[in-house]
Amino acid sequence: MVEKIDKHILKNGMVLLGEPMEVVESAAFNFMLPMGASLLPDGCCGAGTVIIDWIFRGAGARGSKELCDALDSLGLHRSGGISSSHMTIGAVLEASNLHESLDIYRDVIRSSRLEADQFELSKQLAIDVVKGLDDDPRQKVMLKLREKFYPEPLGRNSLGDIEELEALTVDKAAEIIKMNFNLSQAIFMVAGKYDFSEVVRQAENLFETDESNSIEAPTAIAHENKYTHLPNDGAQVHIGLMTRTVLPGDEDYYNARVAVSVLSGGMSARLFTEVREKRGLCYAVGARYHGLKEAAGIACYAGTTPEKAQETLDVITAEFKRLADGISEEEIQRAKVGLKSTLVLQSESSCSRANGIGSDYYILGRVRSLDEIKEKIEATSVDSVLAFLRKNEFKDFTVVTIGPKEVKVG
Repeated sequence: MVEKIDKHILKNGMVLLGEPMEVVESAAFNFMLPMGASLLPDGCCGAGTVIIDWIFRGAGARGSKELCDALDSLGLHRSGGISSSHMTIGAVLEASNLHESLDIYRDVIRSSRLEADQFELSKQLAIDVVKGLDDDPRQKVMLKLREKFYPEPLGRNSLGDIEELEALTVDKAAEIIKMNFNLSQAIFMVAGKYDFSEVVRQAENLFETDESNSIEAPTAIAHENKYTHLPNDGAQVHIGLMTRTVLPGDEDYYNARVAVSVLSGGMSARLFTEVREKRGLCYAVGARYHGLKEAAGIACYAGTTPEKAQETLDVITAEFKRLADGISEEEIQRAKVGLKSTLVLQSESSCSRANGIGSDYYILGRVRSLDEIKEKIEATSVDSVLAFLRKNEFKDFTVVTIGPKEVKVG
């Protein structure tokens, strides 16, 4: 498979990336703006969640309803989110509507109305989402886990803190937008069916600005407390644990991904087999790689009963540590097949590819081809994974629990 990555940098520094996909009639695009949770001012946790809704409540000549109607008329399936480093807004749509859609997104990014009455609606929605986490303890425990695992403010909760959300003012939110909607540090990516020369011409007209100021990376401060418990009167204990591993750009990255897949790549993987099937300790268990540009870890979740919580945690950490003692060829091959299957599914989705090329460029400074990723996965072996595990022991776990009972962390 021949893969091509299109790239152009505007005079102001904004990066344009594209990956053509000949077999699709759709296009997916995203804008990565330097307004991630870690870049927000202290006391404004969750401001990004408010802003990502607020900017779509009227822009340019269109009020809130007119803007929604215009986007709906183009058949956009909108997407957006707040990561540690960026706010991402974009959409998937029929390729023929890409040009008109970018015109509208220009207004959203550069000419949002930012009306005070609409701000209050956006803020209340953000507060409601945070309150809703009480009904989703699995998501809540993993958000708190990343907050405690990564140095502050890299793991800051992107959904927000209720007290800080309630204190957020319209003027402060508008100030954040002015400071952080910095096109000189923005990345635009498109995947699917498109004409890149036309995308470049349009971007030069819409997004070329004189600004070139940079936003300073935050100073990261490590946490000392390795265990956090959030009391809850429910019938379950939700356990989140995380341990450090190599960065996405490290030479052992693919060995780390295969190792995680051996642990938690399906119903035949070790955590599911040892913790759930053999011992019946929990109703759900799984682990995954989670990486930022500055730090990375392997995160694991388990849901169990108060009586089994301690044993569940002990068995999970033991399985993490036992991995370095030996892995079979069958386990390695099964893990590699699972990772490559996921890669195939991503290769068929313009949305996944748009997200992938933007993330690669920000973290690695370049875009990996799907063929490169496949070859790197295939090149791993029992020996290479074990060598990685022995150099990078899984230890020093950060643990968060939600439930009626605490656990002891060794």
